Amino acid sequence: MTPPMLHAVLGPTASGKSALAMALAEHVGGEIVSCDSAQIFVGLDLGTAKPTPAEQARVRHHLIDVLPPTEQWSAAQYAAAADQAIAEIQSRGRIPILCGGTGLWQRALVFGIFSAPAIDPKLRAAVRQALVEHGPQVLHDELRRVDPEAAAKIQPGDPQRIGRALEVYRQTGVPISRLQAEHGFREARYRLLAVTPQVPKEELHQRIKARTQHMYAAGLVEEVRALLARGIPASAPGLSIIGYRDAAQVVAGTMTLEEAIERTETSTRQYAKRQRNWWRNDSALWPVDPQATAAELWERLREREAAL
Repeated sequence: MTPPMLHAVLGPTASGKSALAMALAEHVGGEIVSCDSAQIFVGLDLGTAKPTPAEQARVRHHLIDVLPPTEQWSAAQYAAAADQAIAEIQSRGRIPILCGGTGLWQRALVFGIFSAPAIDPKLRAAVRQALVEHGPQVLHDELRRVDPEAAAKIQPGDPQRIGRALEVYRQTGVPISRLQAEHGFREARYRLLAVTPQVPKEELHQRIKARTQHMYAAGLVEEVRALLARGIPASAPGLSIIGYRDAAQVVAGTMTLEEAIERTETSTRQYAKRQRNWWRNDSALWPVDPQATAAELWERLREREAAL
């Protein structure tokens, strides 16, 4: 059976993909299915560039504000939820448009994902506690010893992916990279029709700088302070993402505001580089001008469809 089509706007943070997806959705009668591992968290708004209530009133969004900051989705859980959202949108005669920058989640949705083993809750808790007590660099060193291939692909400052890779290894004794290679991401579940905004590196860095300054000026530290006051621990998955972990240190008094802004900007630039590298050689993504009109975007996607 031929897999169904799935339209998408994908790419690095601050590249303008959300605005393009919004315009496209309005043009074709679509709804947006978020593919963003940070925007799933309730209460994390400023540091995730989450669409505003006004934007969500213009275009319906799915898979935003679905988890408390203390919980976390795997790629497989995301793919299952996205499948359901896509089916619901299509049942109403609307067009689902995938939008985001979490490459692993997009790959899991389009190609499926290997059957990850169930992780013993005590083992998972031990890994997460070790991340808090020793820091991601120490556990990244451990990962490099047991699974150098996975370690080469995961940044030392990415605690979520480090923790996931280590818990799989500790549970099974098998490197997660081997399990992923055996799966191979070969069975396409959707035919992806995607565009990605092409922004020169220096311009992207300027956009990241402006976004970082804006989110701190808008009250990111106060947002984190309120979350902590509600009993959300600083070690929670939601507070370990870029920006939030730095703002939490400002609240704790272990980092100045200026240091946090600089750290967040640097981490975001590094994350954008990883995102660009993820999709660099992906022929499913067609480059577009971030200033393209919705009509131009739709025409580009239709061209891509005709070429398949």
